[in-house]
This record gives sequence, C-alpha cells and structure tokens, in this order.
Amino acid sequence: MIKRSYWSLPYLIFMVVFVVLPLVLIVLYAFQDGSGHFTLSNIARFFTDSDSLQTFALSIEVAIENTLICILLGYPAAWILANRKLNRSAVTVMLFIMPMWINALMRTLATAELFNMFGITLGKGTLLFGMVYDYIPFMIYPIYNILMKMDNSYAEAAEDLGATPWKVFWKITVPLSMPGVMSGVLMVFMPTVSTFAISEFLTNNKIKLFGTIIQENINSSMWNYGAALAFIMLLIIGITSLFNDNKDSQAEGGLI
Repeated sequence: MIKRSYWSLPYLIFMVVFVVLPLVLIVLYAFQDGSGHFTLSNIARFFTDSDSLQTFALSIEVAIENTLICILLGYPAAWILANRKLNRSAVTVMLFIMPMWINALMRTLATAELFNMFGITLGKGTLLFGMVYDYIPFMIYPIYNILMKMDNSYAEAAEDLGATPWKVFWKITVPLSMPGVMSGVLMVFMPTVSTFAISEFLTNNKIKLFGTIIQENINSSMWNYGAALAFIMLLIIGITSLFNDNKDSQAEGGLI
C-alpha cells in the first residue's frame, strides 16, 4: 500500500512551484539591481520617492475607509444571519454567497457600466462603493461563523442577571465576536491596499493604489523596484497576520 503521506506530494509540488518559488523570486529581485548585484537601493527608493509614498498613504486611507464601512454594514448583516429568531431560512445566507460565484473582475466591470449608464462621475465615491461591494462578504462570513459558534449561555446568564438586550449585545456579543471582526478586517484591509483592477475601472485610473504602482513597474519591465514594492507589501501583510493571530489567541484564552 502507498503511504498516505505520498498523497500530499502533488499539493506540496503545487505549493513550491506556485507559492514558495514566486515569493523567493520577489525577494531576490527586490535586493538586486539590473545587473544582478545585491543592493538596498530598491527599498531605499520607496522611502525617498514622493509619488510612491503618496500612493501608499492614499491606499491606506482608502483601505481604512473601506474596512470601516464593511464593519458598519457587515456586522449587522452577520448578526441578523446568525440570529435564529430573525433569520430562519438558509436562503438568506445563500443570497450573500451568490455574488461571490461571479468573478470579481466581472462584477467590477458591471458596476462601472452601471455608473456610466446612470451618468455618475467616477471617482473616490464609486471606488469605495465598488470596494465595499466586492469585499463585504469577507467581513460578513468571519463574523457570522463566530456568532453561530457562540455559546448562548453567556447571553442567557446576562439576561437572568437583569441585563437589557442592548447591554447583552455590547457586553457579551460584541466582545466575543471580536476574533471574527479581526479576521474580517485582515481579509478586507490588505486586499484593498494591494488591489489595482477595481481602482482602475471604477475611477478611470484617476486614483492609483499601491497595487497599481506595482503593476505599472512590472509592466514597464522595472522588475527590481516592482519586486521591492511587492516585498514591502508582503512584510506588511505578514506583520498584520502575526498581530491578528496574537489577538485571536488572547481572545480564545480569555474565554477559557
């Protein structure tokens, strides 16, 4: 009989070729010049290039705004979906899943066409609308999963002790659901910073995000600087992921 561990070889090969190898190439190109010699000039260029810094700052601003809007809209939606008294049908959950069956680029193109049809000027407002439309499911479902798994005995105990429904929500439900909120923030914030297609189609390339300048450098065969920007983006994602894992661990420890 073939060992069970051998069945993991195709997945291991896939991961090495399509995940590990591209990441290694990004790091190598980021610390090389055009002649292939080691250099830190690509990283230093980012901190001295005013256009890149302004684009990065704008990307952070848009990402924060998009994340906050997704939380404000997504949390109530997740709470309603997880509340068995308000939502007794699985069809409602399916309605939130259905848009994700369509390719994100196609959804963005359709959204841009709707704005053009109604004569709406493309700009930051249309960009945020498209961002929220594309990323809000990634905020709803982590929160929804946490709320569905939540032990109702906490809320029942608070109600027995005289807490109002509003206090139960703010003192019990919200704190216990924070791991889901943090996961949603991570899944919305970082893709927003690094995206380029949504900003290109929903603003006619008037607003450039961090992913856009990475794409432009790669398309212009400026591989080293483009890789350096991508490497900086990877560092931010990695640090944010570690921070999120620590928060989740502290939350789980608090419940125990």
